Amino acid sequence: LFTGIKDFVACNHLRSYKYYSDSIIYPDGFLGYPCASYELFQAGNCFPCPEGGCPNMGHYADKFKEKFKNDFVKLYLNTGEAKDFPLWRYKVTVTLSGKSKVRGYVNVALYGTDGNTKQYQITTGTLKPDNTYTAFIDAETNVGKITKVKFLWNNNWISPFYPKLGAATITVEAGQN
Repeated sequence: LFTGIKDFVACNHLRSYKYYSDSIIYPDGFLGYPCASYELFQAGNCFPCPEGGCPNMGHYADKFKEKFKNDFVKLYLNTGEAKDFPLWRYKVTVTLSGKSKVRGYVNVALYGTDGNTKQYQITTGTLKPDNTYTAFIDAETNVGKITKVKFLWNNNWISPFYPKLGAATITVEAGQN
């Protein structure tokens, strides 16, 4: 109970040793994206990593010490809420197909050679055929080489017209490469 309260109430700096230990376990995790602000990072403006790659936070951070010419570089990343903390960033773009627009949501899950993710919401609201929707997801798993993408849409309504909607294309880009 004390540990849970301490983690909830205390400053997140008390998690630093947990981040560090996870950085040893996940040497490809905790990628820091060079970006001018967190808002730009969240919007995807600093995605993917630059040509030389993104540095890691934690134990393997020294791999990049010679790659930055400036003394000060702002790097941003998101972490999980609980152990395991590293997240891997993906850009998912879905172009819909169908005959009519509907209200609802689109979810995707990624499957790869190294693991699978849960479902992530790409968009919600009015879904229009031929429109393209993009979302940045911070997945709990580095899926490796993507082998399959699960596409799910739901309109939350019982309709006598049985609206049909599909994915004309789905593009997934991993942030690290």
